Amino acid sequence: MEANEINEFVEDLEKGSETHQYAVSFSISVLAVLVALATVLSHRAHTEAVLQQARATDQWNLYQAKKIRQSNIATTSDLLTVLAPNNPAAAAKLSDYKTHTAKWDDDLKEEDEKARDYEGDVISAEHRASRYDSGEALLQIAVVLSSVTLLTRQRIYWLFGLVLGFGGLIFAAMGFLIH
Repeated sequence: MEANEINEFVEDLEKGSETHQYAVSFSISVLAVLVALATVLSHRAHTEAVLQQARATDQWNLYQAKKIRQSNIATTSDLLTVLAPNNPAAAAKLSDYKTHTAKWDDDLKEEDEKARDYEGDVISAEHRASRYDSGEALLQIAVVLSSVTLLTRQRIYWLFGLVLGFGGLIFAAMGFLIH
């Protein structure tokens, strides 16, 4: 072999190695885009959980306010019954209070159901965010492992990175299934 042929042989090997590196580089780019998507979905799910928790808290506050009003009316009714049993004005007021109390019983059940629904939405959003977070972590590890391939020129890191990336993609996709 001549020196000229050896140089051509080395150049051919390097070109072959570079085409492999293009696939690795491209896959790293795709993994990075998937990391970005998982991150955005995770942030949105966390924000949704916070907003749903605020709604649940507001709903429980409304429930508590109505419960306090109902308790005050019940106490006032009891006092009217004891202090003015034969007073016609007190009897009319007592009838009005009983109507309010009956209405608030129904309202309290409704407010309780709404608050519990919001709390269920909070739990769902937190589970969804957890899936997105797990997918994001696996995708980030996949990017790093695939990047190690560029330094070491050993395909095993790239393949392992692709496997982890696929797992991260599955975890992130599972977030869509939680409602």
